Amino acid sequence: VTITTRLLVSHLSGIRHYEKDITKVKEEKEKANRALKLTKSNQDKEQKEKEGKGIEKTDCVKQKKEHDGETRSRNSKPGRKDKEFEQEEYYLKEKFESVIESLKIFKNDPLFFKPGSQFLYSTYGFTLLSAVVERASGQNFTDYMLKMFRDLDMLSTVLDDNEAMIYNRARCYVYNKKGRLVNAPYVDNSYKWAGGGFLSSVGDLLKFGNALLYSYQAGQFKNRNGKLLPGYLKPGTVAMMWTPVPKTEVSWDRDGKYGMAWAVVEKNQQYGCCRQQRHYASHTGGAVGASSVLLILPEELDPEALGTWPVAPPRGVIVTIICNMQSVSLNSTALKIAREFDKEKRAQ
Repeated sequence: VTITTRLLVSHLSGIRHYEKDITKVKEEKEKANRALKLTKSNQDKEQKEKEGKGIEKTDCVKQKKEHDGETRSRNSKPGRKDKEFEQEEYYLKEKFESVIESLKIFKNDPLFFKPGSQFLYSTYGFTLLSAVVERASGQNFTDYMLKMFRDLDMLSTVLDDNEAMIYNRARCYVYNKKGRLVNAPYVDNSYKWAGGGFLSSVGDLLKFGNALLYSYQAGQFKNRNGKLLPGYLKPGTVAMMWTPVPKTEVSWDRDGKYGMAWAVVEKNQQYGCCRQQRHYASHTGGAVGASSVLLILPEELDPEALGTWPVAPPRGVIVTIICNMQSVSLNSTALKIAREFDKEKRAQ
């Protein structure tokens, strides 16, 4: 088989995640597909009710469902339902001196499917990707990334190295089997720097989001007397990263597909005066004792007004949340916050 970097970055490589049993993975995917079909079936049913009985009753039903869902979410403790953190490899304590060395964890394991045929989120796929970066750049992956973070002015973003003294590093927490809050267990993340081995701050993630959004929009502001500096990435590169890839899916956002290292939701509206789906990109993060999200909601630019706008890019809303608690679902919260700020900007 052939595995390309594009397949790796979109989780289509067939390389396993933490679960080694392919039967369990298939069962989980089938459950997820059934749940998705049920959700779509309910949405179609509500649409028919709305067309046949009027919008008022349907809206009341929808509001009740949303209220019930939010109530269940508030009453459930984080970290209690997530079975993923039962996987032993989350808790590795071995220190790896290089990303090439860490490949030994999974290099002899069979692929779960033919590369390119199915989506399976894989941290180890990104470990292999980091090895590609290391060989292509001729530098240690960690050195290469830290230089990049410095270029982006992300000076608080560092390796989650247990031995290093890191100023303001937060202690992480989990719920134990009795539902009590306890300190997260000791782990060494040197086996997965690329897939979950960096520490950052809200300020740094906002800088990262702004750099990407600026790069994405810079090409649309060409006629500003040449005063606009180029973005860190080419506009086409970010657009490619934020374009959904066929055969992908996203567990934390039912509207989204996977692009290149980002979950992406495309702009879509099927009916007038009905639900609007804005274009945005996001990604959640989950580690032993910590959860995070970064969501970028680009402003919908008017091409005719770009030359007269007094403000250069980035234009949009960026939301990031980091918490030192395991298995906290943050994407929907980030999206609600982004929409509120977007609504306020539109009203001005």
